[in-house]
Amino acid sequence: MTIRIGNAPCSWGVEFPNDPRNPAWETVLEQNAAAGYRGIELGPIGFMPEDPVQLAEALSKHELELIGGVVFQPFHDAAKWDEVLDAAQRTCKSLTAHGAQHLVLIDSISPRRAPTAGRADEAEQMDQAEWAAFRDRIATIARIGSDEFGLTVGIHAHAAGFLDFEPELERLLDEVPESILKICFDTGHHSYAGYDPVAFMKRHIDRISYMHFKDIDPVVKAKVVANRTDFYTACGQQIFCNLGQGDVDFPAVRQVLLDNGFEGWCTVEQDCDPLLDPDPLGDAKANSNYLKSIGF
Repeated sequence: MTIRIGNAPCSWGVEFPNDPRNPAWETVLEQNAAAGYRGIELGPIGFMPEDPVQLAEALSKHELELIGGVVFQPFHDAAKWDEVLDAAQRTCKSLTAHGAQHLVLIDSISPRRAPTAGRADEAEQMDQAEWAAFRDRIATIARIGSDEFGLTVGIHAHAAGFLDFEPELERLLDEVPESILKICFDTGHHSYAGYDPVAFMKRHIDRISYMHFKDIDPVVKAKVVANRTDFYTACGQQIFCNLGQGDVDFPAVRQVLLDNGFEGWCTVEQDCDPLLDPDPLGDAKANSNYLKSIGF
């Protein structure tokens, strides 16, 4: 088993490219390397330079490989299609410029779903026509990434979007061909939604092309679900704890990967508030050390 461990700008609180709270992109690269990682995700398009020469020089300086990038956009909102398409195409161009492999698609947070994150029984569902259009928008971007740019495209479930809960994710997997859409599996979001990450991995390991490692504090999770706390406030309350300190069974995650010969990148993602997390570098080091301690 050859697994490489990377990290992502969201572990430094970077969710949106122009958030004034963001650390400098150079700081993220420097600290990522200092914490012992050899790979980094792109972050939201526009956070890191889109000039390939500038970014290539910075990656080389810190001996980092670009792993992939995320299109975290409102696939659920037909009126925002131009924004989704622009972000996807720019992300694809940036990834291919640096030989990165993984394009990750995430339906961003919807006001219609935000109050019911982690509450599958109460969540609003799309009707058949809305779902079909939503699915087709995801499939269109997946086909662009896979067919036009040669990327491995993975769908990623996310709290408070319309692909939050396990049945929704499995429905999409049934309706979009595996040839254009694999799974980027996030352990923490699956737990946030109220499901067992290891059980899902065992059922779908053949379609999982990429992993996001995230842990979740069960005490904070119970509180934010009960209080209908919005996702970003929950991040500020440190719902996503250091790996090994929450309810995700990472030794079991490792065993599923080992048993099935998984190879490639697994990326740490510890979503946080950039002003409320006092030590993202320390967290990154702790997560790296924990993963090494269990055999990664």
